Amino acid sequence: MIQRLSAFDMFKIGIGPSSSHTMGPWLAARRFVDELGTRAVDVDRVVVDLYGSLAKTGKGHGTEIAVQLGLSGYDAKTIESESIAQVIDQIASRETIQVAGKEVNFSAANDIRFHFDQQLTEHPNGMRFTATLAGGVQREAVFYSVGGGFVVKDGEDVSSRHCVELPFPIASSRDLIAHCDAEGTGISDIVMQNESVWRSDDEIISGLSEIRETMVYCIHRGCLTGGTLPGGLNVQRRASRMAGELLGEVCPSDCDEWQNKLMSQTQEFRHVLDWVTCFALAVNEENAAFGRVVTAPTNGAAGVVPAVLMYFECFCQPAADAYVKFLLTAAEVGCIFKKGATLSAAMGGCQAEIGVSSAMAAAALTEGLGGSPRQATMAAEIAMEHHLGLTCDPIGGLVQIPCIERNAFGAIKAITASQIALGRDPDDARVSLDAVVRTMWETAQDMNSKYKETSEGGLAIQVSVNMSEC
Repeated sequence: MIQRLSAFDMFKIGIGPSSSHTMGPWLAARRFVDELGTRAVDVDRVVVDLYGSLAKTGKGHGTEIAVQLGLSGYDAKTIESESIAQVIDQIASRETIQVAGKEVNFSAANDIRFHFDQQLTEHPNGMRFTATLAGGVQREAVFYSVGGGFVVKDGEDVSSRHCVELPFPIASSRDLIAHCDAEGTGISDIVMQNESVWRSDDEIISGLSEIRETMVYCIHRGCLTGGTLPGGLNVQRRASRMAGELLGEVCPSDCDEWQNKLMSQTQEFRHVLDWVTCFALAVNEENAAFGRVVTAPTNGAAGVVPAVLMYFECFCQPAADAYVKFLLTAAEVGCIFKKGATLSAAMGGCQAEIGVSSAMAAAALTEGLGGSPRQATMAAEIAMEHHLGLTCDPIGGLVQIPCIERNAFGAIKAITASQIALGRDPDDARVSLDAVVRTMWETAQDMNSKYKETSEGGLAIQVSVNMSEC
């Protein structure tokens, strides 16, 4: 059965720094409490066991923070990010946690256990929740965070969650192009008709508008905020300084005023290049600081699509509603990679994150600039082709070095890929998007596990880090 995925599966509003290590465990913790149902009032103790990559890089990714917020019932989409530290400090000082309204004795140091030398069978990002109820009865559940904020419970039939009938089922780019040819439409038109199975047109537009606004607000907030990122690496935030230098003044606190100033900026190449870099850095500095971002398709790669979208809106003079087609096209490319490969760095390295996000942005920009469906998929292929084999080796397990700068490179590669595709006859392409998806998955399977979000290889073992502040 072809997996049915929505654009809103690719774009999810949440909290950084990681979709697989923060948002996934957060969602799993909430699901665990929800599935306890009425038995939640009998909970005396909750223990969380983290395995594989969740254990090895969980501290740097805020996994232990995420599961506490999830057990407490907070929603990653709506929580005020400024309140997170206060909530966690309160749990620590009281040594209790609110589970479905009941105060339960809880110590993060004792009740969240990191199993660095163990991995569950189904996925590197495994976690087990165990609730001890009154009388000693235990309820247990195992979840896997499989990338991009997607969570699967052990033994769950994932296909049953996507059993709707779509007018245009898509398992590959070949399917997508065939539908576009048959209907004589662009990629976004096909995706819009599929989305209509789940939501009304007004709901789709409203949802995409919220996604866009969250992306823009995240960039703006990143351009306003200086200082040092948390975690112990002492990484200085750069986007605010860059934005001020590029504008020649302090970044306006009003988002609309700021965007208007951007649109009046010179379009000299180096200047535009600097702005694209600034946009990407701004998002991922926010992500690293537990700010609100849009998973696109992951948090570690959350800056690429917004940076290219802002480039498109500020320097390409599109129609006011052009973001709708942009986001729909980007989402479908992300869906194709999820179906044919993976969005999880713990499974595929950073090619599964930055590589996929760059491919998404390249296709979206190409369609936005008037390219054909074949040119859009060509752009996605080109972008991923030059990310193949990219490892995930975060220093200190933090989503900072090299992750933040990689988003800038992913955005620039997406724009370059789009320009190449727009200048070529797609019939001359020697490599298809489907071929590069298969190649990415084969590369992921061949890649040494130490380069898959473990901080046990690459840059992560070349740099001495004092993690005492984590």
